[in-house]
Amino acid sequence: MEHYRQKIALRNARFYAYHGYYEEEQLIGNEFFLDVICFVQKPTLEANDNLANTINYEELYRIAKDEMDEPKKLLETIVENILNSIKITFSEVNEIEVTLRKSNPPFGGDTATAEVSLFWQRN
Repeated sequence: MEHYRQKIALRNARFYAYHGYYEEEQLIGNEFFLDVICFVQKPTLEANDNLANTINYEELYRIAKDEMDEPKKLLETIVENILNSIKITFSEVNEIEVTLRKSNPPFGGDTATAEVSLFWQRN
C-alpha cells in the first residue's frame, strides 16, 4: 500500500527577541530566524481543500511566536519548547525539525549567525 509523506514548513520566520546568555543580550535584543519543518504520513493524495486535514502553518507560527516572546538564556531551550508544543498540538505529525538562528552573536567573531537545531521522529 502506498503512503505519502507531506511536508509543511515555515522558513525564515523573523523575530526580534531578547534571548541570550548575557544580560546585554536580554536588554538590547537581537534578530532571530526560525525554520519549522513538519512531516505527516498520508495514506492518499486526496486533495479536499480542507484546512482541518493538514497542519495549519498559521498555528505553527503562533506556537513559535508565543515561545519567542518569552526571553530565555539558551537557544536550545527555545527550540525544544517549540518542538514539544508542536508535538502536543498536532498529534498526527511524525517528524519535526526546528532550527533557530541568532544574527550577530556577541562573541566578537566574524560570524553572521549562531544556529541550534533539534530533530524528532516518532518511532
